Amino acid sequence: MTGTLTIAGLGPGDEALVTPEVSAALAMATDILGYVPYVARVTPREGLTLHPSDNRMELQRAGDALRLASEGRHVVMVSSGDPGVFAMASAVFEALEASPQWQGLPIRVLPGVTAMLAAAACAGAPLGHDFCAINLSDNLKPWPMIEKRLRLAAEADFAIAMYNPRSASRPEGFGRALSVLKEAGCGERLVIFAHAVSTPEERIETLMLHEAQPEMADMKTLVIVGNSATRRVGRWVYAPRHAR
Repeated sequence: MTGTLTIAGLGPGDEALVTPEVSAALAMATDILGYVPYVARVTPREGLTLHPSDNRMELQRAGDALRLASEGRHVVMVSSGDPGVFAMASAVFEALEASPQWQGLPIRVLPGVTAMLAAAACAGAPLGHDFCAINLSDNLKPWPMIEKRLRLAAEADFAIAMYNPRSASRPEGFGRALSVLKEAGCGERLVIFAHAVSTPEERIETLMLHEAQPEMADMKTLVIVGNSATRRVGRWVYAPRHAR
């Protein structure tokens, strides 16, 4: 097997945030696979085949990438942000676990700037102390598990970065998440709504959690709930590095 498979993160949106390592992999690729809007970020060129697919086809996409690489192609699987954060790296290794005939393939995972870090940088330093990340989509895990993790994160006084807060098919979930956090005593915490970070649509809004409304978030929004010590300084938000 002379092909290769690279799993790459394209960052949050701005081309300046794509790492040189990822750019080099894209330049050498024969095939690009990924969710439709992420593949659309790759410039077509001679000798490159683009394979966009639906967001719900992750395991099929991973299997296709492994097969193409086994045929001698130089395949790049693209994700937004970082491929190991709620993205395609896990799906590829899940498919690989079920396909021992491909486990000798050369595979690389190239990190990218995930939305959580890009959003935090725009706001200041809200992840300056201990934090966690929770995906609010219940497509791959039950909602009671999401609620439990939110409650425990609030109890532990983590800052919480919330991915995939609200979509057309899941309009009620983010409202439930806000209710869980309010019930857990987080109503006076600062919350940051970071919309389409590093794109022309970028918008950052900070308010108290008890003021937050579900309609303020969509699938282009990364939401960061501060810990109990998170504070403002001018237009910036930060978490002190010392614990109280």
